[in-house]
Amino acid sequence: MPRPQDVHTEIPVYKVLLRIILSKDDIRKIHTDSEPETLDSFHSFLKCKLGLHRDFVVQFQDPDFGNEFCNLTSLSELPKEKATLKVILKQTPESPRTDSTLDTASLSSLSSSSLEDTPTCRRLWPDPFVTPQFSYDVELKLKRGNEAFQESGTLLNISKDTKSEILDKLAEEMYKYSAYPSPEQHDLVAQNLVKKHPCLREPGSVKGWYCWKLSLKFKMGNYRNKLRVSGCSELKVNCRNSGPKQKLKKAKKAEVSFLPDIPEGKTQNVLEEERAAIVAEMKKKRVDWKKVTDMMASTFSLRRKEIVEQPPLGAEVKARWPALFTDEQTEAEFARLTSTDLWDTFVSGLDQYLERFLQMYRAKSHCIQTLSSLLSLLDDDNSVQKKRAVILRGLPHFLREDPSNLLKTAETTESEEQVAKGVNIGILLIQEEEDVLDFSVVLEEQIVLNGIRDFPHAVAMLVGLLFALNIDYPKELRYTFEVFQKVLLNVGGEQCSARVQTLV
Repeated sequence: MPRPQDVHTEIPVYKVLLRIILSKDDIRKIHTDSEPETLDSFHSFLKCKLGLHRDFVVQFQDPDFGNEFCNLTSLSELPKEKATLKVILKQTPESPRTDSTLDTASLSSLSSSSLEDTPTCRRLWPDPFVTPQFSYDVELKLKRGNEAFQESGTLLNISKDTKSEILDKLAEEMYKYSAYPSPEQHDLVAQNLVKKHPCLREPGSVKGWYCWKLSLKFKMGNYRNKLRVSGCSELKVNCRNSGPKQKLKKAKKAEVSFLPDIPEGKTQNVLEEERAAIVAEMKKKRVDWKKVTDMMASTFSLRRKEIVEQPPLGAEVKARWPALFTDEQTEAEFARLTSTDLWDTFVSGLDQYLERFLQMYRAKSHCIQTLSSLLSLLDDDNSVQKKRAVILRGLPHFLREDPSNLLKTAETTESEEQVAKGVNIGILLIQEEEDVLDFSVVLEEQIVLNGIRDFPHAVAMLVGLLFALNIDYPKELRYTFEVFQKVLLNVGGEQCSARVQTLV
């Protein structure tokens, strides 16, 4: 195997720390390791890091006006070390409305702006879930009912129409966050409903909301069916047919944008032309990365349609979407899917649990020899970088899983076919005698990403590609990857298995 020429072993020094306000309930922290050269390149960087699909305006806190937000028109206005920025998405022109015979009782309250949020820009599930405002007449009935409940404990006797309207609104609100809410999420919505409106408690019920939960599950199913009939891509993919029962295609890793619709003003043919342009651009000696980033964001819906509806092999995806198999675009795709910055969040989560994990490893090292060997590596090098690698390498051993394919070592003299053979999902360490030269990500016995600077970064890229390609975690490492996703990245972290919960 040829020796890699451009292998980075140092950890970048972050120069600018950015606090990005997307909305009142979506505020993110990102780093940049260098100052952008132009305003356009800065916009491209934000678009990639935040997983945005549309044009936007960036505002900064102007000290000349008491830190009120003003449009950023020059990079000289950007603070050098820390900055709070507001990103405002530009509105797209509304398309002409047409009549439809579809029963839109549950869809009538969806404005064009809320449709824009769903499903392409779905948000993270809120904690706590806030019961939405209902129509004026329903709110008036609930107000009177709550007053009567406070005075005499009288429960409100609501009509079938009023109950249906309440359930419609709740289903619409839940869909903003998940097309297929979990049983726990149904519980929380029902609980918060009767907590905010105690007059809706069920007589004779211990919890007071159990029937609301059941009604909500049925209403959510009806709501999905109406959106499926109206053409929602994320739901059409699970349309029933007369053939054998198929596995439900839905977000399994807490993705917030699993299968978005084609953007307004675009067609599948137009997106296919953009995909071909990406392939052509990636073949050039000097790639225009801003152009690639913009086209990758624009073609997100086409890419997800291919990957989710008819799952291809990793090699086929790489042939059609070569830009996806780069560090920058893997991170960007993860951000589009989860609204989470991959590397920054991963390393922050890892550092947060660093000492706790080391303490647990030491407690088990007397009965797990591999943990003892890994901890001994810190005797010569006790740096944060080394601790991160030890924690990640020791995790499957601590969780009593088979780590044989998570990290495989090879010499530069071995061919790619030799070292990747038998590895379905894992990381390859390339070394020359005692020197570590390179880390690579292996999927389906193929090296799909190489030149990675260290093991923690390789783990983050592996997780990012599994999300991007909609690949299930290996069964022999299910708990290890659950820690990567739910603990370190905090994606879907509200629902952890019992084994993982003991770690946090």
